[in-house]
Amino acid sequence: MKKTNRIDSMVMTALILGLILLSTAVFKIPVPLTQGYVHLGDTMIFLGVLVLGRKNGCIAAALGSAMADVLAGYAMYAPWTFVIKGLMAFVMGTFIEAMEKKERLTVKIAGIPAAELIGMMLGGIMMVAGYCIADGFFAGNMAAGILGVPANIGQFVVGMVLASSLAAALYKTPAKKYFAYRLDEIK
Repeated sequence: MKKTNRIDSMVMTALILGLILLSTAVFKIPVPLTQGYVHLGDTMIFLGVLVLGRKNGCIAAALGSAMADVLAGYAMYAPWTFVIKGLMAFVMGTFIEAMEKKERLTVKIAGIPAAELIGMMLGGIMMVAGYCIADGFFAGNMAAGILGVPANIGQFVVGMVLASSLAAALYKTPAKKYFAYRLDEIK
């Protein structure tokens, strides 16, 4: 993982936080069964972890997503979202860091580092479970929480595809120097 100075880190974290907030609040589709919505915010969360690393990616994901809930009229979800999206980024970053320590970032699936894909899947699964519990809590029964599972799976899968595509494109530009986890050896 690369080292950055504190000011650069704060600015990049704020930038990614803003991108998460915008992509969550602007590109949303309500899900009537759960009282929630699906969005493109997971794309920026996944990309944010790749750029910022685990710690700052977690901060940006938690704050940006919770603020989007408040601004979009879903304030009741904000505390849940803060925890769920923060954990989503934490799980992804923790897995990638574990693979980085074992020098396994060069293994690729369809040209994308496997550690990134698996990290995104693990974070996404954690998010789906978290919102299943939150939706069940708000509805008063777990059956309602289970109804939101397909939409949340679709949301994180779309997020994985878009984030992987954006990361691959950005890594071919001078922006690659901003990535926390991608290594020069990955071709």
